[in-house]
Amino acid sequence: MNTKQALKIAEDGYAPLFKTMDFLLINLSLVIIINTVFADETAIDVAEAFFVAVFFLLFGEYCHLYRVHIRRRLDSSIVRIIATASLTLIAMEVVKYNIGGLAGSQISHFRGGFYYFWFTCAMLSTILIRVIAFSIYRQCFTKYKKVKRIAIVGLSPAAIVLEKQLQIFYRRQDIEIELYDDRNEERFRYMIKSRYAGNVDLLIEKAQSNQIDEVYIALPMVAKERIIHCLTRLSDTTVDTFMVPDLYSYNLSASQFKAVGNVQALSIFGTPFDGIGGIIKRIEDIVLASLILLFITPVLVAVAIGVKLSSKGPILFKQYRYGLGGKQIKVWKFRSMNVMENGEDFKQATQSDPRVTKFGAFIRRTSLDELPQFFNVLQGSMSIVGPRPHAVAHNEQYRKIVSNYMVRHKIKPGITGWAQINGYRGETETVDKMSKRVEYDIAYLQGWSLWLDIKIVFLTIFKGFVSEKAY
Repeated sequence: MNTKQALKIAEDGYAPLFKTMDFLLINLSLVIIINTVFADETAIDVAEAFFVAVFFLLFGEYCHLYRVHIRRRLDSSIVRIIATASLTLIAMEVVKYNIGGLAGSQISHFRGGFYYFWFTCAMLSTILIRVIAFSIYRQCFTKYKKVKRIAIVGLSPAAIVLEKQLQIFYRRQDIEIELYDDRNEERFRYMIKSRYAGNVDLLIEKAQSNQIDEVYIALPMVAKERIIHCLTRLSDTTVDTFMVPDLYSYNLSASQFKAVGNVQALSIFGTPFDGIGGIIKRIEDIVLASLILLFITPVLVAVAIGVKLSSKGPILFKQYRYGLGGKQIKVWKFRSMNVMENGEDFKQATQSDPRVTKFGAFIRRTSLDELPQFFNVLQGSMSIVGPRPHAVAHNEQYRKIVSNYMVRHKIKPGITGWAQINGYRGETETVDKMSKRVEYDIAYLQGWSLWLDIKIVFLTIFKGFVSEKAY
């Protein structure tokens, strides 16, 4: 069997070039400044500069500093450099703190304000390089600017998404997008903004006469014969041809390419928390949960006293929920009802529910009953941000009637989440409301980043704690 690699991700050399330049700039700036101010650099100086450069490249990759589309936006590049520099500085401070007492570590010029002066100069140098590169790019772009003529073959969800993304990608350039399909043009009038130009035969004629620069085939994946027919005819031209898999017809989670030897596989129901993503998420949970518990200890004590004095029964209530991988976990809450239901007949709280105590209604409305779950976070069964865990009985009910319901269990349940700050908190008395909550949970899974988690935590402070929908 031929194991030749059939697919690989195209690179234009942007990332390796700028990574090399950043690495050299950080180290060269040290040499220049030290040799200007002092006699020469020490081995410790060189080692520290090397670590700064390595940390900068690693954090730059995480902050998407070297993504191809970033070069088109100077403001975005500068913001990402500042974010990368901040993370690098924090990491180096941790390293310096831990090795500060070791013998020989003092043989360095990295003391006092000089270290921060050099670090600032190094970061300004990386910004300066972006400014120069951006200016050169704009000059070349202006000089050789022409209208980009693009053809999309087929109407599908992929074509609709592609049209929008092409307009964003080429927003600084004039483009003309035309649609071609052998089927009736009526299919195009209400969904696509671009002009329907004709059938595939006309497309081939234009391609052969160099009237088209790029062709994107966005036919449905089941239209194998039509796709092969288009590719065969386009092979008789010199036009750049791309095929867009029609993945937008499917409800995917965190989809990504995975190389299995020389075979490229597409993850359909994936998770961003395999590998480094999971490590970052866990560190985030431990740090945030520890800090929050430190600040809310007086509140925990006050709520515990309020629960104890307001009704008979234990202060804490343990309920089984589905966690990561659909496995049952024990979730802790302050007791807000005069009963402790936890079985298959568990009924979700409703407005004016007689089971809820007066004090319980208050702590449910303000989310104070959820505070013990920060201990679940430290334990590792929950996360600060993620889909809210539902009772086992509700999971068994909704997994049968809500599409992709169990995909939300590919990550740890959270104390707050994307669905909650978008208004889907509290009672979900209809299938439509639960479906929307699941949609937001999957959207979070698809778009997760450390910055998104910080955004959700920030918004939760203002709009996620108090809710009239929490009964």
